[in-house]
Amino acid sequence: MSQLNNTTKDRKGKHLTYEERIKIETLHKIGFKPREIGKQLGGRSRKTISRELERGKVKLLNSDLTERVAYSADIGQRIYNENATAKGPGLKIAKDHKLVEYLEKEIGEEDMSPYAAIQNIKNKNLEFNTSISVKTIYNYLDSNLFLNISNKDLPVKKTGKKRNHKKIRKATNNTRGTSIAERPEEVDKREETGHWEMDTVVGRRGSKCALLVLSERVTRKELIIKIPSKSQVAVVNALDKLERKMKSDFTKTFKTITCDNGCENLDFENIERSVLKEGNRTRVYYAHPYSAWERGTNENINKMIRRFIPKGADISKYTKKELKRIEHWINNYPRKILDGMSANMFEEMHRVA
Repeated sequence: MSQLNNTTKDRKGKHLTYEERIKIETLHKIGFKPREIGKQLGGRSRKTISRELERGKVKLLNSDLTERVAYSADIGQRIYNENATAKGPGLKIAKDHKLVEYLEKEIGEEDMSPYAAIQNIKNKNLEFNTSISVKTIYNYLDSNLFLNISNKDLPVKKTGKKRNHKKIRKATNNTRGTSIAERPEEVDKREETGHWEMDTVVGRRGSKCALLVLSERVTRKELIIKIPSKSQVAVVNALDKLERKMKSDFTKTFKTITCDNGCENLDFENIERSVLKEGNRTRVYYAHPYSAWERGTNENINKMIRRFIPKGADISKYTKKELKRIEHWINNYPRKILDGMSANMFEEMHRVA
């Protein structure tokens, strides 16, 4: 099973009850894993169960006087009650339980950032009794004021350091492909849609399966395609299949593709040529080596994919349905750079315009 299940199932009920904690204690004692316990509790997420096991953790003595770590439902319930009493009354959102539950679900279960969670309230026309700023949510998380989420549930925060974009290294391992230096200015400035960045996401060492990911530079739309290997043939075959599916729309959609100089991307002639007509279907440009910022959209979205498919995971285990859910999550994620719209919303706006 993949981490995706944690983000696509609605949490059943509200906070854990004492009866549920008793079940957790029993199931944990006989060796059930957090994900399995969650299923037994009617669809509780792995994260919820893991947090509860940590909350009610207690050290006990064995008959030979050695220690063992176990979970106590009584300890878990006591700490929950103490936290609820101590933290609730002073919070701005203390009386707005629906908003608290919404934020805990969006951040803890759906892997949303505080900004995305707040923006979704606007995008989905949700109504709560209390309004709260993104900064306040971060403050609450840093102070551990929520009962079921903390800053450990947040994506990795940016360092704020900027790369020096002037230090461009000349490509030496791809002398035949067209350099990014020749890419049209309107692509660099993101003045029109139809220009994509392409990369591969690999799994654990020894696993052949990989993901071919394409990111649109203006809308941040993402396509995720599972390929049998990180090879030139697999990449070309995936694009051929996509063109056959899209027909003439492929050329309109994929005006250019920018990728790195990885060996799987170097067959530019077959990436560019059409399988449905004479001539080319797109134009490929190659970024300079060691210049990941030239494919910044790709790199940022790859980090979002890694929330669900961590490094070292076996990509062959992920089904087409699971990958489509990840793609759907990314394309419906509110983005600050798009003024709070998701890629799908931004794309629709451009289509109407």
